[in-house]
Amino acid sequence: MSFSILQKIGEAQKKKAVVDVRSGDTVKVTQKIKEGEKFRLQVFEGIVIRVERKESHTARIVVRKIASGVGVEKSFLLHSPLVEKVEIVKRAKVRRNNLSYLRERSGKSARLVAKDFDRVAVNTLAPEKEAEKVLESEENSTETLEEAKNPKGSAEPEE
Repeated sequence: MSFSILQKIGEAQKKKAVVDVRSGDTVKVTQKIKEGEKFRLQVFEGIVIRVERKESHTARIVVRKIASGVGVEKSFLLHSPLVEKVEIVKRAKVRRNNLSYLRERSGKSARLVAKDFDRVAVNTLAPEKEAEKVLESEENSTETLEEAKNPKGSAEPEE
């Protein structure tokens, strides 16, 4: 009984649409950072070296990049409200889920073999989200047409 309650809570915390991230992908993760009272967006770009619990609400990816000659790894919860967007830049051919061997490698030996993929199709959201975006853009475009017909300074158009 308590297990089903936990499942319902977990499902409620899940985002509607999450990009299908795999090990070996080069991704740009946009994250909200709070500084004082303000929030700003920070982008972290690197190679996904591990994907954990992909179907769960606790899905996590570990992203690694080299910054100033030092390896930096960050772990991101995919369904966290602080993770704004995950965009796949490149996809590589890999044969395992945990690419921890990349930690010991640098330079040419750390390169992965690129794989062709449809970048636009992979980075799009779920169909419901796309429909919402199209509707919002249509509403905005009709508003701008009406504003163009009736400038803000003038009243009703003269007949």
